[in-house]
Amino acid sequence: MADNKKMVDAITSMETDFAQWYTDVVKKAELVDYSGVKGCMIIRPYGYAIWENIQRILDAEFKKLGHENVYMPMFIPESLLQKEADHVAGFAPECAIVTIGGQNKLSERLIVRPTSETLFCEHYKNIIQSYRDLPKLYNQWCNVVRWEKTTRPFLRTSEFLWQEGHTMHETEEEAREETIRMLDVYADFYEKSLAIPVVKGQKTEKEKFAGAVETYTVEPMMHNGVALQGGTTHYFGDGFAKAFDIKYTARDNQIKYPHQTSWGVSTRMIGAIIMTHGDDNGLILPPAIAPTQVVIIPVAQHKEGVLDAAYALRDKLSAKFRVKVDDSDNSTGWKYSQYEMKGVPLRIEIGPRDIENNSCVLVSRVSRAKTFVSLDGIEESVEAGLKSVHDELYNRALENLKNRTSNAATWEEFLDIAENKSGFIRAMWCGCSECEDKIKDETGGVKSRCIPFEEEHISDVCVCCGKPAKHMVVWGRQY
Repeated sequence: MADNKKMVDAITSMETDFAQWYTDVVKKAELVDYSGVKGCMIIRPYGYAIWENIQRILDAEFKKLGHENVYMPMFIPESLLQKEADHVAGFAPECAIVTIGGQNKLSERLIVRPTSETLFCEHYKNIIQSYRDLPKLYNQWCNVVRWEKTTRPFLRTSEFLWQEGHTMHETEEEAREETIRMLDVYADFYEKSLAIPVVKGQKTEKEKFAGAVETYTVEPMMHNGVALQGGTTHYFGDGFAKAFDIKYTARDNQIKYPHQTSWGVSTRMIGAIIMTHGDDNGLILPPAIAPTQVVIIPVAQHKEGVLDAAYALRDKLSAKFRVKVDDSDNSTGWKYSQYEMKGVPLRIEIGPRDIENNSCVLVSRVSRAKTFVSLDGIEESVEAGLKSVHDELYNRALENLKNRTSNAATWEEFLDIAENKSGFIRAMWCGCSECEDKIKDETGGVKSRCIPFEEEHISDVCVCCGKPAKHMVVWGRQY
């Protein structure tokens, strides 16, 4: 073992200090580093490789549905942002503003984009004249800036990476269908690619996106029971179109306003992966987005034929999987710890005795169980192993979601659960924002997560005020 290498440093136990555990994993797995600008992060190659795999999968799904990628400017003239009053009011506290360009004071202040609805609307006004120009199904991959007071890598940073879809449609019906369709894309991605179950639903009026008619969300639960807003889709109606005077000649030769949507997910998803699947040994990455799906560790690699066998195995598997051979001079124990830390889903161990037996050892990052498999048909064994990792991660997260979800029929029950249990609380609500405020204030931060699409009748009255209930709401603390 090289003198300058040592075993992976210990990680704080998640049961002891979940926040410190998260920070330890983010740093020691080499996902990010802190930059010289408070609240901004350097995404290191391994962290960015995860994001690239997320991009690759989602981008393909968007394009299957007819979306095209574009790129909008980073800067928004302040007058442009002011055109939609609700929108600017929602984002004003978080805006970063440029007042000087070079040596000169700007004649108009520029907003570093917190989101791009206004930029897309300005563009759509120039290119939409007829129903033949619709729908417009655009998406962009970019960075945005929202000046956060409290920051944490991936979860809340002043600058982050995301995708934002912005579409225009002839009718309300088409736009509403797009809003739900893209929510389903996000939910499927979380469950099928990230192995994370989500609750799908509509945000309350108080929690909806600034300027939206309706906002929908996917809400995953982290290992410690805290919610994370996983992704949102928004139906805007024709409000932005009217504010920006976007009109088109309809099929009946009447002048009409198009109906608009937007939808987005961000690098926050990497935080969700860490906090849903990780353990005290580090990351556990779902196979679909893992930069390395299989790491091959040569055992007694100094012995004749071992490295050759490892390279041959890599070449055999690399046509179908993302594979790495660690042929460094670090000890096998160090390598095992290192790739457990980095969350590689499967490890293959191969040494002289395995070669003699035409076999290798397959080790799951989730269960850490060792399986002896033949080198003949190894591709099928690896494929089955990766599927098993995904399924185990999903089922474990689903069990956590179920175990940490409680029902509250009375105010006393709600307060007791909020104080003594972590997780989601399902309770009835009258529809008044005053009750949302009271719940948040008296529980120290429990907020409405969404009105789920699958509502259950828990009682007839609002858990807070006792008035007739309109909806069942999922409540919880959030990152």
